[in-house]
Amino acid sequence: MSAPAPQFPQTATLTISCADRPGIVAAVSQFLHGQGANIVHSDQHSTDPSGGRFFMRMEFFLGGLEQSREAFERDFGETVARAFGMEWHLNLTSRPKKMAVLVSRYDHCLLDLLWRKRRGELNVEIPLILSNHEELRRDAEMFGIPFHVIPVTKDNKAQAEAEQVRLLRESGADFAVLARYMQILSGDFLRGFGRPVINIHHSFLPAFVGANPYRAAFNRGVKLIGATSHYVTEELDAGPIIAQDVVPVTHRETPDTLMRLGRDVERQVLARAVKAHVEDRVLVDGNKTVVF
Repeated sequence: MSAPAPQFPQTATLTISCADRPGIVAAVSQFLHGQGANIVHSDQHSTDPSGGRFFMRMEFFLGGLEQSREAFERDFGETVARAFGMEWHLNLTSRPKKMAVLVSRYDHCLLDLLWRKRRGELNVEIPLILSNHEELRRDAEMFGIPFHVIPVTKDNKAQAEAEQVRLLRESGADFAVLARYMQILSGDFLRGFGRPVINIHHSFLPAFVGANPYRAAFNRGVKLIGATSHYVTEELDAGPIIAQDVVPVTHRETPDTLMRLGRDVERQVLARAVKAHVEDRVLVDGNKTVVF
């Protein structure tokens, strides 16, 4: 698991991607030094030192950053970022990301995220939970989170997604998590929401697709089952992968025990992916990710 989230309210993360060339780390470090910042953590990666892409995450402490953020971003953009053609983002620890959750009937991933949020493991706010079924309303209400049910059918899918997008945008959600939401999101949904969406998928993609994957795994006699968490794109289950894991199984398993083991690894992998995203540790590189 990654390092703990910063505990100082004036800590920030600066994430950068650009064409690799000499001097990037020096330029960023010198800028932060000039601002009076103290670098807490620094990670960088190059896909190829000769013509590749460069990725960096710097975590730093700077007193008064909330008040001076606009000037900080302007100065960094006009000097360092422009000189190196950077794509970059500055995020303050004092502003938790707003995480919306979409769920259907399975509760294991949802309850795990809610528990981790309550325990302080995830630095997020949860403005709402969306579902296409009523079953998990009481669970949401136990945590004091608004729960909206929007039934989705083949005939009303476009209208249902439009209503979901409206609620997500009104909530100010920075990203969404599909905590075993058993509907395929359309391109219109993804474009309308315009924010990252994280999914959890049983198995290593694309094995054992369909309605009963653990029965299929049992029939095949597998010796490993796992889970994959990835960003959602229009191509089904083909978005950039954030986290994966597996657990060994034996011939003694039944479809029910495979399902229990599978759900356990699903919730752990999803939590790992969400934590990495929340802490700005995931940088997308085409259809892959760099996870610091």
